Amino acid sequence: MHEEIQRVAQVEVPVERAKAAIALMADYQGRVTELSRIRREAIEEAAAAGMSQSEIATLLGVSRGRVGQLAAQGPPPERAFFGTDLMTISLGGKYEAGKAPAETGEVVAREDLDNFEHLRKLFSTLKLDAQYEVIPPTGIVNLNRDNHVVVCGPRLSPIIAQVLEGDDNLRFQKDRAWHLVDLKTQELYRSPMDEDGSAGDVGYLARLPRLDGRGTFIYIAGIHAIGANGVIHYLENHLPELYRDVRTRRFSTLISCRYDPKTLEVLESTRVSPIYRHEA
Repeated sequence: MHEEIQRVAQVEVPVERAKAAIALMADYQGRVTELSRIRREAIEEAAAAGMSQSEIATLLGVSRGRVGQLAAQGPPPERAFFGTDLMTISLGGKYEAGKAPAETGEVVAREDLDNFEHLRKLFSTLKLDAQYEVIPPTGIVNLNRDNHVVVCGPRLSPIIAQVLEGDDNLRFQKDRAWHLVDLKTQELYRSPMDEDGSAGDVGYLARLPRLDGRGTFIYIAGIHAIGANGVIHYLENHLPELYRDVRTRRFSTLISCRYDPKTLEVLESTRVSPIYRHEA
């Protein structure tokens, strides 16, 4: 740390020195936030294991009241499910219907813009900032980065489709219509939209490996666009227990949802498959 500060102090141009100081302060603040999350999680785990606040206080060398303060400070433990810094949400883009690629730009479905807004609000409760980018219609997306969520069906991205082939438990498939299948039980999960036209869908939620093998990313997709909304609705309401179950390990599961056909607002979301862990 001292070396980093010395490096900043030795920048000759004043404005550049100020910029370097600002950047380093932001980096340190990010570390402090993550360390406070780790501390909070550790105290919660100790309490859950049966230790009293007095016992924890004695071992930490602080007062019992201070333990209560520390347990309430910092972001919630489940923040780690997503990341530790500015989150990037990649949304699938496609060309505007009825126009040639040269005549139009990339557009994002209304449902996906809603997804970003819901994720942004969820991240704010976790003390995470968020930005979004549009995956071009070629489907090329950089998966080799931290703090990354991808909301894009495999139909729009051959890279995503390739990564999904590595899931030996759940898979997108197509016969008369796209659907999801549990490869372990052979159970098919079809969208109610395709069966009887009712306002429901099924989505896929996973933590998948990056192509460089140096990390993972969160992946969300529905059979139809609204299915991804259902997955995010599930995260909004069940993130703490999901994090306790999988932490930051690789997994996949399926979420069904029901929505208002007029407003496209998700009304209910339910996990319908087991949580499959991809790591021993």
